[in-house]
Amino acid sequence: MKFGKSICVLNVGGTRYAFTREVIKDFPLRRVSRLHACATEKEVLELCDDYDRDRNEFFFDRHAQAFVFIMLYVRSGKLRFVPGVCELSFYTEMLYWGLESAHLDSCCQKRLDERMSDIGMDSLSEGDVVLSGDECQSPEETVHRTALTGRAKWLEKMRKTFEDPNSSLAAQLLAAVSVIFVIISMVMLCASTLPDWDTAKRNTTEEHRIVEAVCIGWFTAECMVRFLLARDKCSFIRHPLNIIDVIAITPYYVTMAMAGAGMPGAGLGVAGVILRVLRMMRVFWLMKLARHFLGLQTLGLTLRRCYKEMVMLMVFVCVAMAIYSALAQLLEHGLDLDSPNQDYASIPAAAWWVIISMTTVGYGDVYPVTIGGRVLGGMCVVSGIVLLALPITFIYHSFVQCYHELKLRSARYARNVSLEMLQ
Repeated sequence: MKFGKSICVLNVGGTRYAFTREVIKDFPLRRVSRLHACATEKEVLELCDDYDRDRNEFFFDRHAQAFVFIMLYVRSGKLRFVPGVCELSFYTEMLYWGLESAHLDSCCQKRLDERMSDIGMDSLSEGDVVLSGDECQSPEETVHRTALTGRAKWLEKMRKTFEDPNSSLAAQLLAAVSVIFVIISMVMLCASTLPDWDTAKRNTTEEHRIVEAVCIGWFTAECMVRFLLARDKCSFIRHPLNIIDVIAITPYYVTMAMAGAGMPGAGLGVAGVILRVLRMMRVFWLMKLARHFLGLQTLGLTLRRCYKEMVMLMVFVCVAMAIYSALAQLLEHGLDLDSPNQDYASIPAAAWWVIISMTTVGYGDVYPVTIGGRVLGGMCVVSGIVLLALPITFIYHSFVQCYHELKLRSARYARNVSLEMLQ
């Protein structure tokens, strides 16, 4: 469109913004930048609600306060929700101007996911509610455009590649390789406990050493790169999964150092036992799979959010166990002086029977023989079912909500990866 003036005015909900035509051409908001390419007034009215040719003013009947926060994003590269405005209403404004939820800060993304899951929008992707396909804008086009330098952008991209497997295609490939090494390490760890393992290891010593060295080398390199890319080194060190990585990797290098010094680990007595215990910590590398599988992520998020309900469940079980174990010890051992049941000789011994009865496991290794003990056992089983079911409702509701949130986030990341592949 041939603008009559060099200054263009955007009137959003009564608030006017003036820009030059050069700024409009390269404006970060797709709906605004498309105005420059319009050839007729009809095309202009497809993008805005009204147009005044004399004043070169474009009218948008949209939320003025929401656009203020969107303009702050254009200037600073940070997009947050407007206080007091519904998350979904602000999200609609974002889609109108050509932004997506990926442009939001991480805390606001979580709020949006929670809100969408609450109203049952978990089955909808963002592409289903965008007003026009041409208005979609790739998150990588404008995120941190003004806030980050070239080196900072590269570091941020590398950090996401190693920390977030769903952030890009390269991150997914890196995560796949990491999963393969975890599986190989777990298979070798399980095989090392087989009776015939020592014989097989003596026959193929070099191959076992190479495989183990490659796995440990990969985990070491991955851990070091993630440490170098971390924003907060102290928080990285304190993270439980990173602590497990260090504990699982260290015994290999300690063993190699001792072997090089002529001190085989098998002959170190207590030190050798400690090394074997630490080496067994590799099994916790399976927790790394939580970064790649939605189910494990949902479980971890649910446990983190429902720790109060979990504590309440443990309190219920402990109180009932204390009561029933004391009564069981009395009925089976304390009152029967002629032939006391030795399986209930103490309250701690009776507590084992209580816990397997309340959870309806019932191994059968311990069981009551008196009439009073059997009646108590029936009461223990029934009360256990009731007590365990009470907090489960809250935990189940939280699990479903967490699953919906992570499913939404996973769908958004998958779409971003698809856009990256098409570019």
